[in-house]
Amino acid sequence: MRYKVTLAYDGTLFSGFERQPNQRTIEGVLTQKVNLMAKKPKPPIVVYGSGRTDAGVHALGQVVHFDFPFDLPTQAIYRGLNSLLPLDMEIKKVEIVPDTFHARYDVSGKRYVYRLDLGEFRDPFKRNYTGNWRFPIDINKVQSAMTDFIGEHDFTSFVASGSTARSNFRTIYEANATFDKAANEIQLVFYGNGFLYNMVRIMVGVVVEIGSGMRPEGDIRRLYKVRDRNQARRTMPASGLYLKRVYYEGDDPEHPTKLPKHQR
Repeated sequence: MRYKVTLAYDGTLFSGFERQPNQRTIEGVLTQKVNLMAKKPKPPIVVYGSGRTDAGVHALGQVVHFDFPFDLPTQAIYRGLNSLLPLDMEIKKVEIVPDTFHARYDVSGKRYVYRLDLGEFRDPFKRNYTGNWRFPIDINKVQSAMTDFIGEHDFTSFVASGSTARSNFRTIYEANATFDKAANEIQLVFYGNGFLYNMVRIMVGVVVEIGSGMRPEGDIRRLYKVRDRNQARRTMPASGLYLKRVYYEGDDPEHPTKLPKHQR
């Protein structure tokens, strides 16, 4: 039976999603618990994720799939895994899916949120869950700059070295920023058909510099043309980034197309 599992995690104490030797990772912990629940079958169960998140990045709706050797009700998988997982991980939903479903290759879109604290100093209670920007910032300039991300563009200037993507073209359906006065935070939302290595954190770095007058308005359009990562400069801290939702066919009828194979 193939199960699609949606999970949340606090990424603070993880070395990212992807399994690594001698490192605590989301994939490693989840794989261990799934195999423990299945009484350690041979060969072991493999867990496939919708994509990687870096060390310190959080998730509200990461998606994985795996094939389980016993036909169990979804509620049994849900309760069983949650009873085994550490406190910084939680299964949110379990679904039975066709054996043709793939958590990574069937993705049609992802939504990320970046939380940016505007305090002069790092709040000790928010330091693991927000980025920090202590400079004066104009939220209207930030909101205006965010619209320049919408559409299909070459994001070469917004991808960190180490990317294995075949193409740097991606389509952004939604990009907006809101100010939460009570929390003294800016929340930046990005929804697109795919994202490159560190892309969201670099995008946030550019728009906050525009909002603080460190870059001219319209500079995002220039960065598309120059295709130079060095000119985008900073990468914002992983602590403020959340993978909010992963979309599949039927989840969003307005944007149903998954990333073409040549761009993955």
